[in-house]
Amino acid sequence: MGIFNKKGGTTSQHATTTVIAKGCNITGELQLACDIQVDGIIEGKLRLEKTLVVSNSGRLKGEIYADKIIVNGLVEGTCYANAIEILDKGKVTGTIYCDDLSIERGGCFLGSTYPAEKEQVITLEPKDKASAKKMNSEPKAVNE
Repeated sequence: MGIFNKKGGTTSQHATTTVIAKGCNITGELQLACDIQVDGIIEGKLRLEKTLVVSNSGRLKGEIYADKIIVNGLVEGTCYANAIEILDKGKVTGTIYCDDLSIERGGCFLGSTYPAEKEQVITLEPKDKASAKKMNSEPKAVNE
């Protein structure tokens, strides 16, 4: 009947979501393997394996690494994610490194966007540079 097994842990395999409640202020570095919803204020570095949701009352300032970021509050700083959604009441100020950015009507983004850094690391620069140099060094035909 119980929700605990003999080892003292829960038997549930459901994913958990960490909630930073409204009125809660956190300063520092957080690392999470689960989803997080921010209704309060976080200032610092945030590393997530899953999704960050910043609600209407949520405020975040700092450096964020996440799989997905959904903003309906305020985010200031640098965001690194696979996907970022700025909802109608969301505002992001700073730099975004992402290949999948969407901004709903009413949402606001002030800053710079760049491709996700993961893909920049994977590019094969030596081959590309060698072929580019070869193409630039070949004589060009001139029509007379």
